[in-house]
Amino acid sequence: MDNVRVVSYGIGVIGQRLANHILSKKGIKIVGAIDIDKKKVRKDLGEILGREKLGVVISEDVEEVLTSTKPEIVLHTTSSYLKDTYEQFVRILENGVDCISTCEELSYPYDTDAGKAYASKLDELAKKRSATLLGTGINPGFLMDTLPITLTGVCTKVESIYVTRQMNAATRRIPFQQKIGAGLTVNEFKEMIKNHKITGHVGLEQSIKMIADALGWDLERIKVDPPEPVTLDRDVSSEAIKVPKGYNAGTKQKAYGIKNSKALITLDFRAYIGADEEFDSVVIEGEPKINQKISPCVHGDYGTIAMTANMIPHVINSEPGFKTMKDLPIPHATPEHMRKYIK
Repeated sequence: MDNVRVVSYGIGVIGQRLANHILSKKGIKIVGAIDIDKKKVRKDLGEILGREKLGVVISEDVEEVLTSTKPEIVLHTTSSYLKDTYEQFVRILENGVDCISTCEELSYPYDTDAGKAYASKLDELAKKRSATLLGTGINPGFLMDTLPITLTGVCTKVESIYVTRQMNAATRRIPFQQKIGAGLTVNEFKEMIKNHKITGHVGLEQSIKMIADALGWDLERIKVDPPEPVTLDRDVSSEAIKVPKGYNAGTKQKAYGIKNSKALITLDFRAYIGADEEFDSVVIEGEPKINQKISPCVHGDYGTIAMTANMIPHVINSEPGFKTMKDLPIPHATPEHMRKYIK
């Protein structure tokens, strides 16, 4: 069976881990790599990944890579925001190439007028060029949207959904710990959030909108609380960051899908160094009541990599257009030869 031809677009931390995972699988081959980091451009991808040379040179010339390597799919891991990635998707789709991206806002951009406009243009272009585009990951993409949607399948009635994700940030990569402001004073955290130097979780609005649309709930509004600091009554630390007692250990944030002044959907995100318990939970009030818990929580990096890789057959098999996780078959692992899962 032929290998699935892949281009890796974005060779940052997640992009590198995703590339190493792809290289470990049968039936799939990385034929090109794209990044704008001058320290990586013109270097062999294998060298950046800490392994033997692969004969794949990292380039910043998107058009040249796509036309010369003729990939079936691009695995895209560059930015969380659609305004920053839109033109990248246009270039990929114009070449008639399928794409899976970890861009959080792409997961379900229908929560804003701007997002709807982006989605409409990308859908039109994808159909015109016979390509498919999907935004996914672990969160958004699965734990706080696709999973609760799937769990409602056993319910005759759904009254409300409450999803919680709590993780010990010490188990995550250093850039993530920095992103949530671990080790800062509370005032420093608030100032950096205010100045957008660090952010809260990206994707809560998208996950709520996906759930609501899947269930046919016409929400009045989506409310997202600002990120809040998490302080503990003890010193905690990761391998890279020390957090003295009373300093910020991470962040917590809630979002709500509201109708008739009631929160039908609540997403509760908590990530901080020193969390006593790690878990993902979904509570569905309805008939029957569902109380599902994964403990410890799914590791974000591994989960993101797995979701991206495991959705490759579904995207290649899909009709052209912009797709979301609720549009495609349920995800599953692809432990055998990747080509086996493609029609």
